[in-house]
Amino acid sequence: MSGIWDAPIKGKTLLKGTLVALAAFGAAICALETLIFFQMTPPKAKKLIADFQGHRAAYERLREMILTDQRVEEVSMRGVETAASLVPRRPSEVNFPLTRYQEYMALLSDIDKGAVFRTEEKQAKLVCVGVWGAGWAGDTRHQWVCWSNSEPDNQVASLDDYYRNAKRPLNVFRHIDGNWYLRADW
Repeated sequence: MSGIWDAPIKGKTLLKGTLVALAAFGAAICALETLIFFQMTPPKAKKLIADFQGHRAAYERLREMILTDQRVEEVSMRGVETAASLVPRRPSEVNFPLTRYQEYMALLSDIDKGAVFRTEEKQAKLVCVGVWGAGWAGDTRHQWVCWSNSEPDNQVASLDDYYRNAKRPLNVFRHIDGNWYLRADW
């Protein structure tokens, strides 16, 4: 027998299905937020320093190369960025030798990193290799291993303390060795 008596049962089934779907969606959002939170925890400075020391020759070579390639600002898996290109481009599009790009990529692959860039801040020249980053929509953090031709002003003794400080500055450095530093922001 069908008719008017079936309508409430279908309505309840639809309501239950919707509630189950909403609960599953909510659980997925919570799981995603938990995943993001755990990925937002930066690696310990001790680990980054040990990694740098184990691959120092590759970092030194990347520094030499990008300082020699004066018009290059960044080299990454996305391509080569110059002052004229504004965004990373394929090497051929910015007249950059493919063999040189491949050398950069081999070194970055050896140290399991994705990019090297150079910048000038105040009177300091910096060459940085990105080692970690996480975040979303203005709540992002980054860490780099950087070489600087002059000692940075904003140095901290501990990156762990930096991340715990609610009144932290935007950018800080932690000395590694010689002209090499860990750089962190938030």
